[in-house]
Amino acid sequence: MGSLATRRMSGWRTALKLGRVSNLPTIWSNVIAGSALAGGAPTHWLLMMAVAISAMYVAGMFLNDAFDRNIDARERPERPIPSGEASADAVIVVGASLLVVGVVGLATVNDHTGLVGLALAGAILLYDWQHKGNPFAPFVMGLCRALVYIAAASAALTTLSPTVLLPAAAMLLYVAGLTYTARQENLDRVTNLWPLPLLAAPAGVSLVGTDFSLIATVSFIALAVCALRVGQLLKRRHAGDVSRAVGLMIAAISINDALFATTTGMDYAAIACLACFILTLVFQRYVPAS
Repeated sequence: MGSLATRRMSGWRTALKLGRVSNLPTIWSNVIAGSALAGGAPTHWLLMMAVAISAMYVAGMFLNDAFDRNIDARERPERPIPSGEASADAVIVVGASLLVVGVVGLATVNDHTGLVGLALAGAILLYDWQHKGNPFAPFVMGLCRALVYIAAASAALTTLSPTVLLPAAAMLLYVAGLTYTARQENLDRVTNLWPLPLLAAPAGVSLVGTDFSLIATVSFIALAVCALRVGQLLKRRHAGDVSRAVGLMIAAISINDALFATTTGMDYAAIACLACFILTLVFQRYVPAS
């Protein structure tokens, strides 16, 4: 019985690692911010979208490991597939199933959201298939996050306005910059810093619409502290510093979501996004962010 319990526990740990589930709160904050920018959606649709897109995120992470299994065998042999913790076939089946579940879940909201869900699934598959060696792949990853915004907004709007599209585009640039940095994670140093200015795009867009309320000011300060810490880690470049910087940049997605939410006057949405930031940091202590 003890051996069976150990195998089950190991299986859950493997699944959590494959799915990078520590980053899921950043998906929830994307949904919250996207909905707030569109004027808000009913709570039950908000929950449905959060669950469906979370399933698609985990699916993308599973399929990413499946596509990368040969490269990981050389560069990251500790990953679940090359280490023998999970079989490639099982990872593919689970990943594909979760992707379908996510698209179906979004389709239950309305037709527009379902169509965006199909586009999101296509972007996920394109990234997982082509990201190694493709210089434009980080922008495809950014497109995935932008489509989360659009999916969340489509539950409340049939025609998307610049108030949604500009933040979505800014998030695209942020995630592209983050992904370029994460590509150098296995080198444990950053050899090219040009993508880092992309990380400022959400703050720049938020500055245009902010009223510098208390929650907006707190969000800007939190983002500035994160930026300073990331800069310190990338400059110091001790062992593991790039990984820690990438994890913090991922968590800061939720701070950017909070900034966008403050431009709508929905302080409760911004507070929820900041809570997602804290949750991400907590979860990253137990499950690696990348």
